Amino acid sequence: MTTTTTTTTGTTTPFAVRSGGARQLAGTGTLLRFNLRRDRVMIPVWVAVTALMVLSLPGSLESVYSTPAERADIARQLFTNSSLRATYGPVFSDSIGGLTAWRIGGYAAILAGIMSLLVVVRHTRDEEESGRQELISSAMVGRRAPLTAALLTALVADTVLALLIAGGLAGRGASGALALGLGIGGVGAVFATLTAIVAQFTESARLAKGLTGGLLGVAFVLRAAGDSATNDGSSPLTWVSPIGWLENVRPFADERWWVLGLFVAATALQGWLAYELAGRRDVGMSFLPTRPGPATGRLRTAGALAWRLQRGTVLGWSIGFFTAGVAFGGLTKGAADLVGDNARTREIIERMGGQSGIENAFLATMAGMFGMVAALYVVASVLRLHAEETSQRAEPILANAVGRLRWAGGHLVIAFGGAAWILLLSGLGLALGYGDDLGPVLGASLVQVPAVWVLGGLAVLLYGLSPQLALGAWGVAGFALLVGWIGPALDVPQGVLDLSPFGHLPKLPGGAMAWGPVLALTGVAVVLVAAGLAGMRRRDMAT
Repeated sequence: MTTTTTTTTGTTTPFAVRSGGARQLAGTGTLLRFNLRRDRVMIPVWVAVTALMVLSLPGSLESVYSTPAERADIARQLFTNSSLRATYGPVFSDSIGGLTAWRIGGYAAILAGIMSLLVVVRHTRDEEESGRQELISSAMVGRRAPLTAALLTALVADTVLALLIAGGLAGRGASGALALGLGIGGVGAVFATLTAIVAQFTESARLAKGLTGGLLGVAFVLRAAGDSATNDGSSPLTWVSPIGWLENVRPFADERWWVLGLFVAATALQGWLAYELAGRRDVGMSFLPTRPGPATGRLRTAGALAWRLQRGTVLGWSIGFFTAGVAFGGLTKGAADLVGDNARTREIIERMGGQSGIENAFLATMAGMFGMVAALYVVASVLRLHAEETSQRAEPILANAVGRLRWAGGHLVIAFGGAAWILLLSGLGLALGYGDDLGPVLGASLVQVPAVWVLGGLAVLLYGLSPQLALGAWGVAGFALLVGWIGPALDVPQGVLDLSPFGHLPKLPGGAMAWGPVLALTGVAVVLVAAGLAGMRRRDMAT
């Protein structure tokens, strides 16, 4: 880098400023503290929910499989079931710790990966897209400091998650607990640096999240395909996936510590590549620049613009829900064989979703799970309004002859209609994989819609009252998921379960249809949306 200086004689001479050294990282500590302060709610909540999901499982497993003989029997059945191996991975130990790592390890790793990608995109590409990075870089901040601070923020979160899991499961075996914690944190670290690479190729934070999320999905599919083919995690497809590395660490089953070196090597290599790429582009630019649009606009309504902005998200969720529906539908007929004569297992499954028949209970549980995941879609889609407003992209639209209600209505139609659409697809997938009862299975999926809409309505209400409250919708959705997933297994009081809208839905298929709660939840959703829109009309917009 070359610049100029003025001498005492008034002449100007060039001099070179070295681009390497510690100057590249100047201000990293300050930015790290700033990032942690900005994420003081999201990271603790995400880490706590993920750790609680893992730590709550051993107690449930002990209540279901109380004797070593029962655990050995279930492990044998799981070992020979290729569909369940594809879903959860192989079982390497019939101990409580081993079953915990089998049942929840991979999914906790996925949550750690999602947390890392959100953190890194938020503090890198999102900052550049909004223009804040340019403002920060004008101060005494090194060129590599923002990326370093973002990666350190993600690594801090992954480390805390790993320590919580290791400490919480230490009573089941210290070495196994440490291996599981480090493996889950390692997956998070790998996807943090992978996100840093992806962020160099796109100018859009949304696209960076989508591409990295797609890579996370590919990692899961590779692991599932490999485990479906082999029963010991030895498939090359399994070894290609970081999630497969976690299972090959084999927590609580003669741990393979050397596999953890793969996480370290991949994190270091990807981090180095991200730094190299970041040093070869300007702030705000990318290696795959956004193409300019057509000279004449083709979008004539606010709703058409909203669809153009959200169609990729709807397509991704649609593919994911239909594919997952087919996969889980294919597992349904084997559910009864897996449960066998264990009355406690039957009791828990029926509590979680069904009233008659294990297959109906399994389908009802899967439909409920899709409903809770769809809540994440509707909240994300509603909060697109918040992103458009705070990024000031909404300002030029609202400055024309487009009212706030029309602008918001376009996004809300996609949010609420999209939620119903992806649940319909999940029902079709379940019925296709199950091969029977198309009507009842579709009904079980669509009956989740009012509860999803209630959570979407709460997001609209919070956004309408204040942009500062909008992100609180994630906390509400997270609470609903936490109560729905682990509340029944932990015998949480019914009063707490009733706080979730999903707790009021009829248990279909197998149970009796109850229109009262469905209509009541729909009415609550309508009131929440109306109140949120009224609040949005009366408050100042962020400009």
